[in-house]
Amino acid sequence: MITAPLSRDHLARSVMAVPPLARAADGTISETENGRIIRHLEAGGVELLLYGGNANLYHLPLGEYDDLLALLTRLAGPRTLVVPSAGPTYGLLLEHARIVRRHSFPTVMVLPQQGITTSRGVAEGVRRFVDAAGVPALLYVKHDGFIEPEDVAALDREGLISAIKYATVRSDPAADPSLRRLVGVVDPGKIISGIGEQPAIIHLRDFGLGGFTSGCVCVAPRLSQALLAAVRRGDFPAAERIRDVFSPLEDLRNAINPIRVLHQAVASAGIAATGPLLPLLSTVEAADVPPIAAAATALLAADKLSG
Repeated sequence: MITAPLSRDHLARSVMAVPPLARAADGTISETENGRIIRHLEAGGVELLLYGGNANLYHLPLGEYDDLLALLTRLAGPRTLVVPSAGPTYGLLLEHARIVRRHSFPTVMVLPQQGITTSRGVAEGVRRFVDAAGVPALLYVKHDGFIEPEDVAALDREGLISAIKYATVRSDPAADPSLRRLVGVVDPGKIISGIGEQPAIIHLRDFGLGGFTSGCVCVAPRLSQALLAAVRRGDFPAAERIRDVFSPLEDLRNAINPIRVLHQAVASAGIAATGPLLPLLSTVEAADVPPIAAAATALLAADKLSG
């Protein structure tokens, strides 16, 4: 596992995958199945792994956190940089920070807490987490008002953040005044488009963002990497054609639930047995499994053809 700081070069050469966390039938974290997911991603050229929402870390028991970080350290290949997450509540941030210090991760993402927050309060929480954890934070901006661009810029000037994952969903990603404000006060190359392949082209081309995260990359790593490469060389028609291949599975994620559908898609495609989801989430309804399986297997087939 790479322990060097997260850099522009990492974002330029690799999509940041956001994998599910596979569990055995008894609910324990599965080393074998999570290893299969990581090997599939690495074989497709992915070198950045972010364990956050798709891994359902919002509901991870505190007693599993240290073991999970140790597991990810063991499973990641020598060229792979892993970013775990902490939080989302302030109390959990402090508990997680003490555990993070036992490991060698170069950065940790702070999960966003919706409600019962203020922008200045979030910024202070990030400062205290970084101080306690001893590593910079990857800031996750998911909702308007969670943290204002000026407070993000202050954290950046203080050297407390490695990057910013921007994932506020817009009906038109090109019309995003909040993102426009953010890129006006923070280096756009430090901001990661955080909503998968669908808005990535616009975010990287029109706003100058440094890279993008993806869940569906866990099914089709070669295609997602090809999309990033096409954007980097300015071949936007090719990037759009690749993006269209992801649309059937992404449409199901948007219609049902992004985390639950990806969890099922990775299993239905035969990549790994992802097992049950921790409460307060649940696996998809039985009626949703066939269309997810069809979309996931088609995407995987397209990925294999692209290689």
